[in-house]
This record gives sequence, structure tokens and C-alpha cells, in this order.
Amino acid sequence: MSVFSKIFTWWNGATMGTSLFTARHGKRVGEDEQGNVYYLAKDGKRRWVIYNGVADASRVPPQWHRWLHRTTDDLPEEQAIAPKPWEKPHLPNLTGTQEAYRPAGSLHSSGKRPAATGDYEAWAP
Repeated sequence: MSVFSKIFTWWNGATMGTSLFTARHGKRVGEDEQGNVYYLAKDGKRRWVIYNGVADASRVPPQWHRWLHRTTDDLPEEQAIAPKPWEKPHLPNLTGTQEAYRPAGSLHSSGKRPAATGDYEAWAP
């Protein structure tokens, strides 16, 4: 990342100010499977994440979300919580991307709207 980006952009990683604050006051406590790094203030009062790539809060997995919002004080790496058989892996919010859900009939799914099925009656005054 260029120095210009580090100084002036906040949406693609940590800014220079955040990096300096983290180096001075933060203690690294863990990293998730997406490469996001989690920090705890040396006095224990603050918790924060530095994203690997675009800053999008939906990229934080549920286990780390619990820790960030002080639902638990145990780090996810210390907890041996086995995923349930019905649980799917965590995905960020894909709205607005090519991977977003597009149901049948959506203009974005195939580019064509399906023909009317005859269950609609137009209103006539």
C-alpha cells in the first residue's frame, strides 16, 4: 500500500494514524481466516480490528464479533467451539457484488424477465 493511501484512505486497511495508535497502544490478540487482525488496548478498555483489504464490518466472523462487542472475554482461538453440522462457513454481505443472491425472475439473474404466467389481472378504472 502506498504512503498516499495510508495517509488519506480509511476503507482499504488502516490509515497511518490507526497504524501508529495500534503500534503504540495495541496488543495483537488474534487473526481470523480472512486475515483480519484483532487488537486489545494495553489497558484492556478498547478492542478493534484492522481489516485485510476493504473495511467491511460484515467480514468479521461471529466468534470475533462476540469478542469485539464484549459478549465474551474469551478469545475465539481459546474457545474450542465445534461448528454445528448445519452451520455454513461465514460469508461477508455480498449485496452489490457479482456473487449476490439473484432469485429466479430477477433482471440481474439472466438479463431477461420471464414471461407473465397469467395470474395477474390489470386494474381498469
